[in-house]
Amino acid sequence: MRLGCCIVILLSFYVYSQDTINYLRNSEIIERAKQHYGKDGHNRIKQWLRFIDASIDKNEWRQVHLVNNFFNEHIKYKTDNELWNKNDYWATPIESLGVGMGDCEDYVIAKYFTLIALGIPEEKIRFMYVRQHTINQPHMVLIYFPEADQIPFVLGNFNTQLLPANKRHDLTPIYSFNGQGLWLAKAKGLGNKVKNSSGVSAWDTMLKRIEKGELALVNGIDTGDENNVSPF
Repeated sequence: MRLGCCIVILLSFYVYSQDTINYLRNSEIIERAKQHYGKDGHNRIKQWLRFIDASIDKNEWRQVHLVNNFFNEHIKYKTDNELWNKNDYWATPIESLGVGMGDCEDYVIAKYFTLIALGIPEEKIRFMYVRQHTINQPHMVLIYFPEADQIPFVLGNFNTQLLPANKRHDLTPIYSFNGQGLWLAKAKGLGNKVKNSSGVSAWDTMLKRIEKGELALVNGIDTGDENNVSPF
């Protein structure tokens, strides 16, 4: 994970996210994922879709707990270099569940899409870059605000407990973002909004891959493509 790659963020998350959920649920994509990732990967993806359907009517707080637990249980941590042979690769939920592995961004992306699919308002969710003191390196988590003026809760993969940000003494916030803007952190999960932040990011690249119907294969599998990405 490279900390500086996403300081400038594309401010179109929510519209793209709603459209992307439809791409991810496409039956052709699911079937092709089975060819790429085998029976186990296909089963994880199908379980995810069933999980969304089963959780849609639950209350918001319960949904947040369930989503955090689901991906912490179904994805094993693996670095981008180990998994994709790339320094920085933002995997889609289909890719992460297909291989059953991912790094911190991949956990966050999967949790984000799932919470949006369950109807949780975007303004309650932010991606947050932090300094993770237990491993002394940059890290990404998802944060959830029950109310706008409350301390957010942290959905992480190292510490899997759903705790308020001011109880996560192992984290120092750096900045957070969603489709509504970029915030430079001045407190645990809070901060000053940066005006007019826009640009191209790894997020935008990932969305374009989804729209094109691309799936990446695990490092070490020969796809016959130098980018190790197989288009539909």
